[in-house]
Amino acid sequence: MVEVTLWGSLSAVAGGKAKHDIDAKDIRELFRKLAEQYPGIEPWIDRGIAVAIDGTIYRDTWSKELPPGAEIFLLPRLAGG
Repeated sequence: MVEVTLWGSLSAVAGGKAKHDIDAKDIRELFRKLAEQYPGIEPWIDRGIAVAIDGTIYRDTWSKELPPGAEIFLLPRLAGG
C-alpha cells in the first residue's frame, strides 16, 4: 500500500480528492487501479503523467517498483517550450 498525491488537474478527475491509498507494486499497476477507480483519469494517463517517487521524476518507466513508505506524486505532463 502506498499513499499517492494527485497534483493539479488530476485531483479534479478523482472527485477533488488529492490523497489516495493504493495497493500497487509498480507504476503500471498504480495507473491501472487509478483508472478502474476513476475512469476520467485514463485520458491523462494516455497523454502522459509524470511520477515523482521520493523526489525523483520517472517518465515512461511503468515497471518502476513503488517502495513502501515512499512519497509519491502524480503530475500532469507539462507541454510547451
